[in-house]
Amino acid sequence: MEEEEIKKFVKKRYSEMAKAGVSCCPSCKCGSSLIEFGKRIGYSDEDLRNVPEASNMGLGCGNPVALAALKEGDTVLDLGSGGGIDVFLAAKRVGHKGKVIGVDMTEEMVEKAESTARKYGYTNIEFRLGEIESLPVEDNSVDVIISNCVINLSIDKEKVFREAYRVLKHGGKIMISDLVTEGELPEEVKKSFDAWAGCIAGALEKREYLETVMKAGFKKVKVVSESSYDIDISEELKGKITSVKVEAYKVSK
Repeated sequence: MEEEEIKKFVKKRYSEMAKAGVSCCPSCKCGSSLIEFGKRIGYSDEDLRNVPEASNMGLGCGNPVALAALKEGDTVLDLGSGGGIDVFLAAKRVGHKGKVIGVDMTEEMVEKAESTARKYGYTNIEFRLGEIESLPVEDNSVDVIISNCVINLSIDKEKVFREAYRVLKHGGKIMISDLVTEGELPEEVKKSFDAWAGCIAGALEKREYLETVMKAGFKKVKVVSESSYDIDISEELKGKITSVKVEAYKVSK
């Protein structure tokens, strides 16, 4: 499978979701409501009440904002912001003195999130079109980077983490929710375009994922929480996919 073919397929799939206005995790069977799905992956009732309904598209595998310890005045960057649920949550944490930037490669997702922000009068939010392997963000300008089940969609994950390292301020950190594997995935899964768009085929083995973060220059790399991810995935994958929350810092030592 060629990198450009995978990227084109993934972008088309997420574009279709944005146009439809509603969605669910691509690897799931949509057996539950978006509210129930959100609660199952880590959002509280309060979280889901405090964000625009349109921003909850059921596309994540965790709640990185809950563990990011955001402070008033922070500048936050969300990699692969989609409908914007984590951007809107973070915006409330950082307040009017802070700023949250969402980056997504899909024009329709950016337009959808921008429309929602305008509708509800958010003034400390900005959405930018771009790829997470080449972020449209200045060097050393961000306090905290979050991402929710998106980095697994990238073929060049080390490049993503090097970009994250570039834009972080010294002492800044990442708090990433993502999917990793426990052992090898079946070959037919790894070669499936649907499985790529569904955040499965591109997932790395957990140890390799953490090593990739460290190769990019990050220190104090650790898994702060993890759980088996068996939400409506196929029987052959049950027990092979884990949802992890990874924290790491940009420091000299």
